[in-house]
Amino acid sequence: MLQGAIAGLAAGGLYAVLGVCLTLMSRLVRVVNFAQAATGMFGAFTAVWLVREIDLPIWLGSVLGVLVAGLLSAAIGFIAATWLSEASTTTRSAMTVGPLLLLISLSFILFGNKPQPFTPIIAGPAFSFGGVVISQVTVATVAMAIITAIVVRLVLRRTRVGTQLRALSERPTTAELLGIRSRPLSIAVWFVTGVISAMAIIIVAPSQSNDATSLAMLIVPAAAAALLGGFRRLDLAVVGGIVLGVLGGLVAQIDEVALVRNFLPFLFIVVLLLWTQRKEVWDAAR
Repeated sequence: MLQGAIAGLAAGGLYAVLGVCLTLMSRLVRVVNFAQAATGMFGAFTAVWLVREIDLPIWLGSVLGVLVAGLLSAAIGFIAATWLSEASTTTRSAMTVGPLLLLISLSFILFGNKPQPFTPIIAGPAFSFGGVVISQVTVATVAMAIITAIVVRLVLRRTRVGTQLRALSERPTTAELLGIRSRPLSIAVWFVTGVISAMAIIIVAPSQSNDATSLAMLIVPAAAAALLGGFRRLDLAVVGGIVLGVLGGLVAQIDEVALVRNFLPFLFIVVLLLWTQRKEVWDAAR
């Protein structure tokens, strides 16, 4: 069981990183970005193509792929900040479904519909715990999720840019009247989250299902992780992602319920929604 739980930590770290990005987007630019994982997937596929077809070094191809993901995310952010700045959160979030489907379709056209031959940029064991070997990928993804959440919190609390971002998220009209430039800041948030998503996916993809649809649909467990923190709390998004990964690893060890693993994020979301809306549900039942 311990081996299964630790095996799920790598995926849990990836869910946590994406969950932190979703939480950041929701708090600062009022969007649940359904294209979050898809932009990371497209950047990762671009990195594989650059390494395989142009024969670039892995590190250079990865850097360029991460930049492509960041620019794609920034382009979506430009649309949201320019033409949907006054729209509701629901409308802005619904808009991101279009880029999600577009990026999946583009990846099929440009890279094919088969899993990509990722070359691991991090590989090998890191250390052993209880007789179970913990991989470097697991350590890297969990550390990345925790560090990202801490750095974001520090930036928001201790820097001038963070103060401006919080002002924009809480009182956008007042902030703009005070001279805070909302569009560049919003696009910068989109760019940074796109970069972080691509970095996490490039690290984990060699050990996961790495076809376009599977990677783009990582948005589901990421949303479940973010939902634990109500799309507001970064620490709970990290906890949610790791718990979801560990549960997935445990369930995969039990043959009778192994298939449930694919539905765990949906069950997680349903349970959390019922719990957060329990008062209304119980009142309706009575």
